[in-house]
Amino acid sequence: MAAVLGVRELGLQAYEPVWHAMQDFTNQRTRCAGEVDEVQRAKNRNKSRVRARVEHVFAVVKRLWGFTKVRYRGLQKNATRAFTALALANIYLCRGHLRGQVRP
Repeated sequence: MAAVLGVRELGLQAYEPVWHAMQDFTNQRTRCAGEVDEVQRAKNRNKSRVRARVEHVFAVVKRLWGFTKVRYRGLQKNATRAFTALALANIYLCRGHLRGQVRP
């Protein structure tokens, strides 16, 4: 409740640093006056790589173990289930490396 009162007192001023930090994770347009900015394009590519790597783990958790909806069981039980599912997803994604297989 204190956080809500603090937001009301400070208004959007408290969210200003958060807003700028969030914009660092979004892709920016690469064309300006018909020219491609290669530095910005490289930054966007790096952000997209990280995003794809992170979102792939969540896709595996949702598809293989049905973690699309969470029933209320208590915070501790839901957290334990989520951590277990993410640990299993890491093992599942590394299964080829753990077996020692080489990709063709």
